[in-house]
Amino acid sequence: MAEQNQEALKKGNRGKYKRTVRNLNRDSRPQAHGKFLRVSDLKARVVLNQIKNKDVKTALALLTYSPRYASELVEKVLRSAIANAEHNLGMDLDTLFIEEAIANKGPVMKRIRPKAKGRAYPILKRTSHITIILNERKRG
Repeated sequence: MAEQNQEALKKGNRGKYKRTVRNLNRDSRPQAHGKFLRVSDLKARVVLNQIKNKDVKTALALLTYSPRYASELVEKVLRSAIANAEHNLGMDLDTLFIEEAIANKGPVMKRIRPKAKGRAYPILKRTSHITIILNERKRG
């Protein structure tokens, strides 16, 4: 493969070289992203830390009975990651576990609330981007 990359560079075909390098570095683990979700990243991290490194069946059970609002959104992203693993990569549901669960800050919607004496108080409606990456556990 390295020889092909060198040949592509010698011929001046940088696009083909970049495409092959990108495919080599692509992560093959099943994952799902939830973007612009209307929950604070701190509140989402509390839920994500509960399910990190757990198998998917246990994680789904925890999310189903969790009273937090963020658990509904995380469950939706987790179900999407499971579907990606089964449909796209043909992985077995029994061996899947949550390897990484990340909540990053999204854009903040800024609103103004009028207060006494003509003052204005800001209301920050925070959003987050949630990523869940699964992997297979080795049996043995």
